[in-house]
Amino acid sequence: MSLSKPVMRRERHAPRDTTGSPPTPTDGMIEITGVSHRFGDREVLKTLSLTLRERRVAVVGSNGSGKSTFARLLNGLQVPTEGRVLVDGLDTRTEGRAVRRHVGFVFQNPDNQIVYPIVEEDLAFGLKNLGLDKREIAARIDAVLTRYGLENQRQQPSHTLSGGEKQLLAISGVLVMAPRYVVLDEPTTLLDLRNKRRVAEAIRGLDQTAIVVTHDLDLVKDFDRVLVFDDGRVVIDDAPSRALARYVDAMG
Repeated sequence: MSLSKPVMRRERHAPRDTTGSPPTPTDGMIEITGVSHRFGDREVLKTLSLTLRERRVAVVGSNGSGKSTFARLLNGLQVPTEGRVLVDGLDTRTEGRAVRRHVGFVFQNPDNQIVYPIVEEDLAFGLKNLGLDKREIAARIDAVLTRYGLENQRQQPSHTLSGGEKQLLAISGVLVMAPRYVVLDEPTTLLDLRNKRRVAEAIRGLDQTAIVVTHDLDLVKDFDRVLVFDDGRVVIDDAPSRALARYVDAMG
């Protein structure tokens, strides 16, 4: 991939796609300042500085480019070797628990995220830890099951769900916690076409800011902003119409 020279955003704020309406920024933000990250002697992220304000941000790049590590830094699953990440002013290094209440994380494989054997029990788990009363827990679970068409699976064993249903359950388990941001790490990679469409529709309908790591360029073509990673750096930061075209051309 020939993208060694970074091409940064042309706009000061949210980029305007030439084929659509301007994005609606949120009133919160995630600030990444001077961030580098290493695993042993291997540097996987290299001096990143950027601010995320948009409602829909895509993170793309080849395998090993650093995008999944970047995603994990956003909610404190990992902390940077150097630099800092602030979520609405909260430092992931020192306020990790508070950050994770703000930033939900959906893993590529939902089996790594589903804890309890029954759908309803899995959704209730995190809510009970918040100390919510039974009425509030029931209301949140009812709402999310209805939203994603899982009402009939309420008492179903989680392991019997289809791949798409499992991913929707994983997303639901994050949303019932009412985060402000949702980070999704390759959420459609393990799914067939039908279930990719279901999950893509769920992502489009999120009220929260969504930051999506993906190889599925169709999934993010209507997003507000695209970050292209290569060798631990953001080499393109622009609206989808320009960023994706340049990325595809470079992958040529």
